[in-house]
Amino acid sequence: IGVLALQGDFLEHKKILAKIGSDVREVRLPEHLNDLDGLIIPGGESTTIIKLIDTYGFRDAILESVNRGMNLWGTCAGMIVASKKLTDPYPEPLGLIDIKVSRNWYGRQINSFEVDIPFKNIGPKLFPAIFIRAPFISSVNESDDSIEILSRLADGTPVALTQRNENYKALVTSFHPELTNDLRVHQYFVQMSK
Repeated sequence: IGVLALQGDFLEHKKILAKIGSDVREVRLPEHLNDLDGLIIPGGESTTIIKLIDTYGFRDAILESVNRGMNLWGTCAGMIVASKKLTDPYPEPLGLIDIKVSRNWYGRQINSFEVDIPFKNIGPKLFPAIFIRAPFISSVNESDDSIEILSRLADGTPVALTQRNENYKALVTSFHPELTNDLRVHQYFVQMSK
């Protein structure tokens, strides 16, 4: 599993992947994508991450890698980067999962919150989800059988989902599993990428 290490909290993902026994690679150059089973695009600042993706030639390399079968997981800003559309006119996301996203929906850093939520496919125990300037999934085609909503807030808002595409699977979470001691979402992505 690779973790895009251009900006954001990539080290936290790397530590969890190492803790669960996964081979992990920091992805700093497009050629680091070679032979990966999965790539995590971490939380951070989405505009900066997308600028760096474009500056260092990652856009085509990521699109080619997923079309060869590399799975993808975007957390928080990574979900913005992976989405098909944004409610803002800029930046241009990668278009790898069929959702429309609003950035910083839940407010500023001071409005961060943690809530225990159910999360399909990782067991019955609630997951401690941490939301920091989190994005909001403003549009998703729930009738599309390639999409599975994995987790919702109490008001029904989807905050985690997967989509099966022709050559790859994409996972997005609007929260930060890498900031908890709960390893289950990382284990889920590793299993998904085998």
